[in-house]
Amino acid sequence: MRNPAGWFEIYVQDMERAKRFYGTVFQVEFQELGPMPGLELWSFPSDMTSYGAGGALVKMPGVSSGGNSTIVYFSCEDCSVEEGRVAGAGGKVEKPKMSIGKYGFISLVYDSEGNMIGLHSLK
Repeated sequence: MRNPAGWFEIYVQDMERAKRFYGTVFQVEFQELGPMPGLELWSFPSDMTSYGAGGALVKMPGVSSGGNSTIVYFSCEDCSVEEGRVAGAGGKVEKPKMSIGKYGFISLVYDSEGNMIGLHSLK
């Protein structure tokens, strides 16, 4: 198995607020996937032929955001840059940039929907 993760979904309650948060922190625009009955999906920019996993923000009746036990780590050049945008985008920094030894650095933050996500960089 080369890349164990092939896709991720982050469940949200307020799609516009979530798109603003992630768009601001990562400086990206989303593409709507669909239409799909009972589901609203907005994809992060991705190249399905390259290394790594694509993913989307998802709003679905009966599926709450926050409180899950999976953390998605977003790759960054320097995670302190994206961390610096979190509060202004409606999120909260849980653990500021910290070393994880030879594996680089991480920050743990909450998005605007109450989901914890990770930021990872080598510098």
